Amino acid sequence: MKYYVISGERSGDLHASNLIKALKKIDSHADFRGMGGDYSGEVGQHLHVHYKEIALMGFLEVLLGFRKVLKYLSVIKKDILLYKPDVIILVDYGGFNMKIAKFAKLHQIPVHYYIPPKVWAWNQKRALKIKAYVDQVYCILPFEIPFFEKYGVTAHYVGNPLLDELRAFKPHDFFHQKNELSYQPIIALLPGSRSQELNNMMRVMIELVNDFPNAQFIIAGVRNLNADLYQPAIDAGIKVIFDQTYDLLHHANAAVVTSGTATLETALFRVPQVVVYKTSGLSYAIAKNLIRVPYISLVNLIADKEVVKELIQGDFDKSNLSQELNKILTDTVYRGEMLQGYDEIKSRIGDKMASEETARLIFDVK
Repeated sequence: MKYYVISGERSGDLHASNLIKALKKIDSHADFRGMGGDYSGEVGQHLHVHYKEIALMGFLEVLLGFRKVLKYLSVIKKDILLYKPDVIILVDYGGFNMKIAKFAKLHQIPVHYYIPPKVWAWNQKRALKIKAYVDQVYCILPFEIPFFEKYGVTAHYVGNPLLDELRAFKPHDFFHQKNELSYQPIIALLPGSRSQELNNMMRVMIELVNDFPNAQFIIAGVRNLNADLYQPAIDAGIKVIFDQTYDLLHHANAAVVTSGTATLETALFRVPQVVVYKTSGLSYAIAKNLIRVPYISLVNLIADKEVVKELIQGDFDKSNLSQELNKILTDTVYRGEMLQGYDEIKSRIGDKMASEETARLIFDVK
């Protein structure tokens, strides 16, 4: 079969690559093309477009970059018609991918959506568009199934793909020596995988250093960003280690994490954390009026209660962050309650192998 796979940022690219590997195991004639990143390219997808060419975040940023998005939508649509895929697999990246879904429906190409848009968070009636344009939906959050059922969407809970990654993870035996680290307690800083996130989050994270002289702060860097973006942290004496996030979390005593997939990864490693997020004032004002869920972190959303503290926009400052981090490190009862919450989340997620489950469902439907 010919599969056209579209992912639009780092985590989606990772999950797409694992799905591609799983499909290859059950389809000996599989051929992959589309949009993605380095992970997907490494497992055999022909990248007609690399997602970094159009990576955007935030309402204002997306608005300002709309012409670029339109350009690449046109590029992808033309390529789909030339490639003539048997199926289109959309991975996350809702704004872009839903436009592709509508286009595919017009051309009678089956559409399978792995990690669907978070329509439960705002403007929930967008689920009707998913019903209209998408043939099969594969959810990675358990609470999404009853939501989609209300709108008549055919959805399957396939487990969470992060569990696939954790199963494959093997900690480095000489992590400290390899990265020239001391054996002081580690506070992991995960500022995000996009340049806008680094600019908005890292400055406040850096200010923490002097408040915790007995700990070492380490930033989880990603190589798809310009290394110069991390220079302010390096100048402040903070070590930046690249593409070793799981090893870092394996050894961390606490973490400061930008809201996103990393909050759930941190929870699955059972590292107490504080979740932070800050965007432009206009983007935040728009989001605040639209979003209809009480939390922004996956940890709290899955638990359906506050397991970790969220410091958002104006609340995200050095004073609040230092206070919460100190509580995590010194209050054993508070720390224990957070870890108990993590265990409840793990139970809700279950133990399905998401990539294999999704691949089987896609291949069986054809």
